Amino acid sequence: MHQAVLVSTTGRLLSLLSLLQARRDWPGPALARRLEVSERTVRRDVERLRDLGYRIETARGPDGGYRLGAGPDLPPLLLDDGQAVALAVALQTATASGAAVADDAARALATVRQVMPSRLRHRVDAVQVSTVGRPSGDAADPAVIAVLTTAVRDREVLRFDHRPVDAGADGPRDPDAPPRRVEPHHVVTRAGRWYLVGFDLDRDDWRVFRVDRIAPRTPTGPRFTPRDLPGDADVATYLTGRLRGSTGSAGDWPCRGEVVLALPAAEVVPFASDGMVEALGPDRCRLVVGSWSWAGLVALVTRFGADFEVVGPRELRDEVRRTAERLSRAGARAGPPSPT
Repeated sequence: MHQAVLVSTTGRLLSLLSLLQARRDWPGPALARRLEVSERTVRRDVERLRDLGYRIETARGPDGGYRLGAGPDLPPLLLDDGQAVALAVALQTATASGAAVADDAARALATVRQVMPSRLRHRVDAVQVSTVGRPSGDAADPAVIAVLTTAVRDREVLRFDHRPVDAGADGPRDPDAPPRRVEPHHVVTRAGRWYLVGFDLDRDDWRVFRVDRIAPRTPTGPRFTPRDLPGDADVATYLTGRLRGSTGSAGDWPCRGEVVLALPAAEVVPFASDGMVEALGPDRCRLVVGSWSWAGLVALVTRFGADFEVVGPRELRDEVRRTAERLSRAGARAGPPSPT
């Protein structure tokens, strides 16, 4: 009988902890209904969890209530099967995030795996994820990311040194350069690299900074009222546009053209990036695509290795002629073709 009561209490404690982790605030009566026990039992179970190291705060009011708070130490965590597998995937792919957390992620995964039941450990061990395209030599410092995101949350002006791109990954910062003063708007990760989007107070304009080139200064500046991004764009659209070379708020490429390719649409679609492909017949298709320059757009089109006709605009036609002339000169310098 004693063993049955113990199992029942333990299961109820786990259910209570799961509820507290799932929602910020729980009225006492609501917890009692969900657990199908009295409010007095809920109070006793809350005290048991506190004895185990969980910091559970009590909310005052007519109904009372409870909230799972943060304490000085990390208590045991309760994860269901799906959460545990998701955590394993996230930790394995952490190195692809562009943050320098590979060692910490590996240790965290080993810690979580150690306390898992065998059935779940087998599932997690089966999750083997390979990441491709991880940036090398420019991983963002997690401590810097924490400083930047805290300033975004608290709406405090950031002061930092910023290493220019031409200084290289390990190049020095100019010791005489004044710190940048920026109202941080968002910290964004894109394709394994971290960026700070913010309003540069000294340049009176929006800027995008690579986080791996930022060295924060303390203290931070005064609080500020957040501004809207240009054109009321969302941060993803704005960042994409800036990285594509656009100075406005639109996320479109600065150069966009239209061609007709002598290829089936099915052979073009997999390599058209974010371009639009329209079939014009069994062996012809229309491609509307953008690039950071007209020369880049010509290179994108010619990589298909097929005849094409430029529909427009005029800038693309002119660049095709210039590229043809450059290729002709290069071919003349290369001499006659080798005999087969």
